[in-house]
Amino acid sequence: MKIFFYGGARSVTGANYLLENESIKMLIDCGLNQGTKYAEDLNYQPFNYNPEEIDYVFVTHSHIDHIGRLPKLFKDGFGGKIYTTVATRDLMAVALPDNMKQIQQEAKENGHPPLFEQKDLDGLMSLVQGINYYEPIDLGDGVKVIFHDAGHILGSAIIEVQWPDKKIFFSGDLGNSPTPLLRPSDTISGADYVVVESAYGDRVHEARAERKEKLISVIENTIGREGVLMIPSFAIERTQELLFELNEFFNTNRIPKVPIFIDSPLAIKMTAVYKKHSEYFNKEAVYLIKSGDDIFDFPGLKMTATTEESKMINDIPPPKIIIAGSGMSQGGRILHHEIRYLPDPKSTILFVGYQVDGSLGRRIQKGEKEVRILGQSVPVNCHVENLSGYSAHADQPGLLKWIAGSKQDGKKPKEVFVVQGEEEAAGTLANLVHDNLGINAIAPQTGDSFEL
Repeated sequence: MKIFFYGGARSVTGANYLLENESIKMLIDCGLNQGTKYAEDLNYQPFNYNPEEIDYVFVTHSHIDHIGRLPKLFKDGFGGKIYTTVATRDLMAVALPDNMKQIQQEAKENGHPPLFEQKDLDGLMSLVQGINYYEPIDLGDGVKVIFHDAGHILGSAIIEVQWPDKKIFFSGDLGNSPTPLLRPSDTISGADYVVVESAYGDRVHEARAERKEKLISVIENTIGREGVLMIPSFAIERTQELLFELNEFFNTNRIPKVPIFIDSPLAIKMTAVYKKHSEYFNKEAVYLIKSGDDIFDFPGLKMTATTEESKMINDIPPPKIIIAGSGMSQGGRILHHEIRYLPDPKSTILFVGYQVDGSLGRRIQKGEKEVRILGQSVPVNCHVENLSGYSAHADQPGLLKWIAGSKQDGKKPKEVFVVQGEEEAAGTLANLVHDNLGINAIAPQTGDSFEL
């Protein structure tokens, strides 16, 4: 059996891994490259394999950097089966059409055909089958696949692939447990090989209690200045976690009651999917729901689905809180709010998720005093705050603990492949796995392949 790394190697985005033997070819994820124009151009390049020859695709979760090239895969000839969890399937049905609109707009602006069209998306979704955690998928010839709970976003999965003589785990993106909504990431055992993410492979998050107090402090300070708190937020998980926390703060009078806007049509649709799948939630969230608390709604919250509603946010005087996409300020409605409020020294922009290298969010985060947004030069005079504890990714200690768990049955993995992190993060984690856990580890480069 061989494994090929065709995306997500020394890069946070674009996850795409091929496993094959004499009889089966399967992909784990098929995501978009994101962050820079160069990364986006990579999405239009031909696949490094023949899509017609792929038998299966297994999807870890519904973030676009893990699913965004699937319609192109279908367009280029893939006709096999796609498996993922039921919740991920439902989130994909919302995320991919939204992404298609952005792709079509970008193609129109740059004068080239879009990456895929509606017929490709429709054809792709007809191949997607939703399954439950821990439900074995028998592929024949002694090959089975099992989805475990990754605790990253709703429906996210660790994928276990059992071959007759070996077992390999793909972490997908691992959750930053404990989280307000989801159960902790499952541990693994009996692994011969592990493919693990490393977005925060060189960093440590704040503790949950600390991140809540810091969020309250940022809110109070911004309100005290009568400013606007802007939170670029990913539509899946981050927005729902923030709503959960803000609901608690309001119920316990921890923060002043100011207008809060969810200015993201995608986040509003994703929140509806979350409400549909509370069976994935942890005990705390389930308890609150059963007690009658609508954890995604509270007084003062306004969801602005239409463009007209979004524009009306400008008529509401500060202080106020605006949560809008996209999470890395690469598009979406947050850009219009940033143009208006980045120059305001009373206001704050708060980053609660990973900002990939080259993104507008990363440039603001690093302290650039002037940025270009929608063709305009915008000074950055507002307060810039970071809160990594709300990241949906495990940090360095969390990743090491998860990998170490694979040794609990006395069997040590032969190799750990460290992926989905920038070069320094992936390299740092690989070295720690080797030095601290005594397991061979490597951060592969794009195009590398290994005999397993």
